[in-house]
Amino acid sequence: MLAVPGRHRSLALLGGVLLAQVLLLAVQIRRDTQRVRLIRAWAVTSVTPFERAGIWTITKVRDTWNGYFALVHTHRDDQELKAENDRLKIRNAELEAASAEAQRLGAMLGFMNERSEVPIIAARVIAASADSSSHAFYINRGEAEKVRKNMAVITADGVVGKIVAVYPHVSQVLEITDRDSGVGALMAGSRIQGPVGGTGDPLMVMKYISNDETVNVGQQILTSGEDQIYPKDLPVGTIIEVKPGNPFKQIRVKPAAHLDQLEEVMVLLTRQELDTKSAPASTTTPAGSPTSPTAKPTTR
Repeated sequence: MLAVPGRHRSLALLGGVLLAQVLLLAVQIRRDTQRVRLIRAWAVTSVTPFERAGIWTITKVRDTWNGYFALVHTHRDDQELKAENDRLKIRNAELEAASAEAQRLGAMLGFMNERSEVPIIAARVIAASADSSSHAFYINRGEAEKVRKNMAVITADGVVGKIVAVYPHVSQVLEITDRDSGVGALMAGSRIQGPVGGTGDPLMVMKYISNDETVNVGQQILTSGEDQIYPKDLPVGTIIEVKPGNPFKQIRVKPAAHLDQLEEVMVLLTRQELDTKSAPASTTTPAGSPTSPTAKPTTR
């Protein structure tokens, strides 16, 4: 035990006695306002700053911890919402594609039903030509479905091209915009005739039209039937540009069929004109098979 020098013992004793008296007084005295003993008020006053500091620290730590978990949950919810949004976008694209396909198939079915006496089969585009300079594609119909070379391929909008190669269940179609393609054609109204040929570009040209002939932008071009491939009066395209040339006019034609959006097409198994008043199909000779009887309409 620490020794206290003799000369300070009386002072220490005095201080201890005074402290004891103060404490006793604090225990006995009550504050008038709240009837609380003074010593308790002192104790609360001395402890309160530390308590406040502790509570503030705990609150901050708790808020930070809760904020972290809230941020984690928010981030996870955000990721789930983004994933759900992506799924909805994909689903919406699928529904739009299905709706577009239904519209195309509906138009094709209506076209075929209106011409039920003409043998036509529907086909799906399954591949494009490997040659980038060739405007050709393949369809899922071939010899087994009575498809033959030089049969016309169309859509409800107009002429697409002709069959150039046939395999058991696949055929190759050459589009009318290909450089090696051509269509016997005439102008609607005036009936001025001239072949329409492909250029390898999206547009075609109408050839051998005299500069003396009246040709207007917007005129419709139809098949003439003279090429022995396409029936007469099928839509070929629309004139979009006319210029004088030497010795013939320079006429550019936009195809009637949407050749850059082909997914389904129709193959004409006959050269019979697509008119509901046409002669019965049994009197017509199928294209590419001059001695064969006409096939029955097929809509598969």
